[in-house]
Amino acid sequence: MKRLSIRSWPRSLAFRVVAFSTVWAIVALIVIFTLITTLYRQASERGFDSLLSAHLFNLIGSVGISDNGELTGSPDLGDLRFSEPNSGWYWSVLPASEGVTGERHSSSMTEDIPSPSAAEVPFNASFQRTYTTDGLNGEELQVFESEFVLDAKNHVARFRVMGNETELEAEISAFQRRLLTYLSLFGFGMISINAIAILFGLQPLRRVRDALAMVREGTAQRLTGRFPVEIEPLANETNALIENNKRIVERSRTQVGNLAHSLKTPLAVLVNEGRALGGAKGQLIAEQTASMQKQIEHYLQRARVAAQRDSVVYRTPVAPLVERMVRVMQKLNPRTSLTLSLPEEPILFAGEREDLEELLGNLLENAMKWAESAVRVSVRCTPADRIAGRFDIDIEDDGPGIPEEKAREAVKRGRRLDETKPGTGLGLAIVADLVNEYGGTLALERSNLGGLRATVRLRSVS
Repeated sequence: MKRLSIRSWPRSLAFRVVAFSTVWAIVALIVIFTLITTLYRQASERGFDSLLSAHLFNLIGSVGISDNGELTGSPDLGDLRFSEPNSGWYWSVLPASEGVTGERHSSSMTEDIPSPSAAEVPFNASFQRTYTTDGLNGEELQVFESEFVLDAKNHVARFRVMGNETELEAEISAFQRRLLTYLSLFGFGMISINAIAILFGLQPLRRVRDALAMVREGTAQRLTGRFPVEIEPLANETNALIENNKRIVERSRTQVGNLAHSLKTPLAVLVNEGRALGGAKGQLIAEQTASMQKQIEHYLQRARVAAQRDSVVYRTPVAPLVERMVRVMQKLNPRTSLTLSLPEEPILFAGEREDLEELLGNLLENAMKWAESAVRVSVRCTPADRIAGRFDIDIEDDGPGIPEEKAREAVKRGRRLDETKPGTGLGLAIVADLVNEYGGTLALERSNLGGLRATVRLRSVS
């Protein structure tokens, strides 16, 4: 049998606390119910036995014997149930020795109720015994019986008082049902109030979660608000962590900028020297140096994106940026028809504006380079995408496209599928790296226009 471990429990702290308190409340109520019903049963049975014992002694005191040995007396035990036929409450007085005649019994006792022999149920030292037997209507009777000497001639009579024990059990069962109803209502109310109190007590944790979500989405810079003393240290440490991450990002940006600035001049000198040198060697030096410039710029940008991705989330409006870049590309390529489709509701990209510009710039440049006459750009975000926090950008052209088996080769660094077109082979590779750093996807498929369709899926923020 597999043992239940703590790790297999639901991860919700509220669920654990409410479940534990509920189980404890149910166990406590069961124990209380058992204890109260047990005590009530014991008290009821003691009271029942005491009542029968009192009736027995009252019966003994109400019956005498005449000189000729006949039982006399008209006992009145003060309980109307002894007068109702077959009520389950009876008394009788029978001769128990020679010389005693006659018989007395209650008017409720319409038939004789036999008693066991002394061998089956013996008398105690006080000549008394207690036993149960069946009543006239099938009820269970509790019998108190005693043999008593009536006079100096040792005339003995047997006295019996019988009580309806089935009636007692019915009263105990009714009490248990009422108690169970009251305890159930009390338990439901207690569990509900306890759950409300726990959920209300955990509300500050939800405020911390919402504040962290606002920081992650970029709508807040730190956790703000008043928190309980138990949670305030957590909020303070979280704010300190956010500030530390910001310092790390700024330091990384500064170092990246310094590195780019320090390499810019030497590489420019190498490019100029290569061009001045001329010839095949000079051209080779100039080309390789320009390639170095692009690759250094790419890796520096990639390092910047990786440094910022998990520490600070930016919010970049997509539609204005796409419209501006489409206008620029249209001016640079007036012979190519460029159409744009945008959703009605605004979309915010979960990243920096410069990264989205470079991503779109490379895709648009690639599409313009290969298109015959038309390029189509569309930004899509369905209701399901909004809930999931994502959106798509499609860029299509009517050029020759890329065969399916060569789509993977196109995103590799420096790989050019057609050497007749100018370029370094870094465009789609840069796009693939940027998309990967932001946790998105890049798909290259056949376009409805006949050429290539590049679909980029990126994260959005609300």
